[in-house]
Amino acid sequence: MAGMPRKRGPEYGTTLLDGRYAQLTGVRSAAMTSLLPGPLVDDTWLAARLDDPRVVVLDATALLPSPRHDGDFRSASGRDAWAERHLPGSRHADLTGDFSDHDAPYHFAVPTPEALAATLARLGVGEGSAVVAYDNGGGIWAARLWWMLRAISVPAAVLDGGLAAWEAAGRPVVSGPETGPEPAGTPITPVVRPGMWTSVDEVAAISRGEQPGALVCALPAGGFDGSAPTRYSRRGHIPGSRSLPGRDLLDSAGRVLPDAELAARVGAVVDATDSPVVLYCGGGISAAGAALALTLLGRDDVSLYDGSLEEWSRDPARPLELGG
Repeated sequence: MAGMPRKRGPEYGTTLLDGRYAQLTGVRSAAMTSLLPGPLVDDTWLAARLDDPRVVVLDATALLPSPRHDGDFRSASGRDAWAERHLPGSRHADLTGDFSDHDAPYHFAVPTPEALAATLARLGVGEGSAVVAYDNGGGIWAARLWWMLRAISVPAAVLDGGLAAWEAAGRPVVSGPETGPEPAGTPITPVVRPGMWTSVDEVAAISRGEQPGALVCALPAGGFDGSAPTRYSRRGHIPGSRSLPGRDLLDSAGRVLPDAELAARVGAVVDATDSPVVLYCGGGISAAGAALALTLLGRDDVSLYDGSLEEWSRDPARPLELGG
């Protein structure tokens, strides 16, 4: 897929851009269109722009081992892995640290827009910046960071295939501890995009058929049907939801599938009449990868349930279903 154009999401210049959002973010959208070709970039595009001071490359890798038994939640920062091997000039965005709201009742909760903007400023992201996120974990962590930035109108894209694709192309990597980046000259003023996040009560209303929307679970099949151990309180999926494993939207090299194949995979689960599409998984990570795929296909009616099954399953009053 190197060098191949991808479909664009709303903020990259398509006619899907909502008028109110365009009015709020005209300057930032223009900057995004000029710097980023879309929500996905390849190694060729990025390699040609590593020296552009406007392009900030952030590694979003975090560690989340598979559960050995139900309730086996273990996570860790990917900072040490970043220090061992990373793209030149990149910085580590710690999704287990400042990129999570630790006052929330579940892991990886999205921070407030103001907190997120402050964290980005410390990493050198300010007005006029464009972020390229990557990871060494199948793209889901980079997609999570991309979604959080998109939610506050920060120009961002994901490196297709992440670190593995970069190295496979023979691109250079470096090692060593992080050096403090220059703080952003003009910090970002977050502009919140509506409809990016769906609350637990809204999900419950969709599940009961009281509110329009299609619930889509991005966990692997075993997480959806309950046949595999879960990190969370109970197994299963939210009633009324459909299965679209996020990793099924990638090829064997970890790149997003070509457009036609991607459209076929997604179209087998949701179509144009399903709106909005509310994605969830265990903690809003794999769901972000699916959100990236739907955005590439031109969908602008996609939302994430941030608490996902970690929040849902801990409340015994919230129903879960087993099986396909």
